Amino acid sequence: MHVPDGFLDVPTSAATAALAAGTVAVALRQSRRELDDLTAPLAGLTACFVFAVQMMNFPVAAGTSGHLMGGALTAALVGPWTAVLCMTVVLLVQAVFFADGGLVALGTNVVLVGLVTVLVGWGLLRATTAVWSRSRTAVLAGAGLGAFLSVPAAALVFTALFAAGGVADVPVGTVAAFMTGVHGLIGLGEAAITVAVLGAVVAVRPDLVRGARHLARTGLAPRTDTGRTDTVRTDTVRTDTGRLDPTGSAR
Repeated sequence: MHVPDGFLDVPTSAATAALAAGTVAVALRQSRRELDDLTAPLAGLTACFVFAVQMMNFPVAAGTSGHLMGGALTAALVGPWTAVLCMTVVLLVQAVFFADGGLVALGTNVVLVGLVTVLVGWGLLRATTAVWSRSRTAVLAGAGLGAFLSVPAAALVFTALFAAGGVADVPVGTVAAFMTGVHGLIGLGEAAITVAVLGAVVAVRPDLVRGARHLARTGLAPRTDTGRTDTVRTDTVRTDTGRLDPTGSAR
């Protein structure tokens, strides 16, 4: 979903631009709580991955195709505030260098793709793990559900914006039916990609996934070829000086 220039009038585009700018400003401050030595590199990799995968379309109906939006996946990997920044960078590069989405409509696209999808995806992930369980299955189910519903949610928000400031002479009901129907199908692909990518990362490094770090803290660590979790043991001996030497060598 990349809204081009000219679909919404100037006041509506200006309002979404103001909302997007305010959200990005808050995200710049709040993301400091999410970024650390692990998530900072992952945030860059995630943005590059979403940018690349969005270039690939998959068919959803006759004459219609869709692509990954990525807000729910990014939120699960690096957290909601960092996800807003990642998605904003992706949308900015696409608008400036690839004419994918208009510059005037950039604020609208940030609200739809970089805010709505992130909020819905992260909110449902957290709700699922809180209500169901904090297991790996619950994490993947919550991420998949959030990814699936985030796409038609963004379509509904666009329909509301079109009703407020759309310039085309198309009935709002027609727009709503088309947008929710098509994006409901796209949501299935969104969910499949999100679960596949998230499942692969959680299986080997749950500590890298913001929405699944509790799995690493509860003992789900990378396993060796023998199926056992590696542990490191250091023997402590007492030297003749009475001090403890963790290396086991006398001094």
